[in-house]
Amino acid sequence: MIEVRNIHKAFGPIEVLKGINLTIENGEVVAIVGKSGAGKTTLLQIMGTLDQPTFPAEGSKDYPEIIINDIDILKLKESQLAKFRNRHIGFVFQFHQLLPEFSALENVMMPAMIAGIRNSKARCRARELLDFLGLKNRMAHRPSELSGGEKQRVAVARALMNQPDVVFADEPSGSLDSQNKQELHQLFFDLRKEFNQTFVIVTHDESLAQMSDRVIHMEDGRII
Repeated sequence: MIEVRNIHKAFGPIEVLKGINLTIENGEVVAIVGKSGAGKTTLLQIMGTLDQPTFPAEGSKDYPEIIINDIDILKLKESQLAKFRNRHIGFVFQFHQLLPEFSALENVMMPAMIAGIRNSKARCRARELLDFLGLKNRMAHRPSELSGGEKQRVAVARALMNQPDVVFADEPSGSLDSQNKQELHQLFFDLRKEFNQTFVIVTHDESLAQMSDRVIHMEDGRII
């Protein structure tokens, strides 16, 4: 489902990623772990189209590729990439990144509205997701009126809004207390069971890593 080949990333003289090759299967829950500075978040952002790898000289045999469902996203133009990101990729961040002026329902609807899906269809899908995630009675609340765990479940619903091929999560439980952390971790596996959803999760949380189908260890810009 996802093929990552020959991914390098340098910031000036500092090489953060040093030739990453990785395959992720459809429906897998994969955890990427490693110490701070290992390159985990950089890799996640590149796979999620939020950043670009460092490209070698033209004609190099080690040209980078990121293939998601048979599409090499590194060959897409910016407008094509934005559309692909909206339709095929979901994101969950550590601090949820909800828009404070909108309700939970409106936040979840946002990706569908950007995709041009009609309002009634988007609203119906958002309600179904929030209901499934146990937030039926919190749909009209703004983020400031929600607990930390509720905010993160809204963020998960938003990530699932357009039925993406993969959800990339960067330290999704890092800001949660132990109970909400456990509930969020279980939620990922419930969603995989219900929707065969693929998750790629950067985490320092050992319990989440141990629950995953596969753990990828990174150190000094490499997979070990």
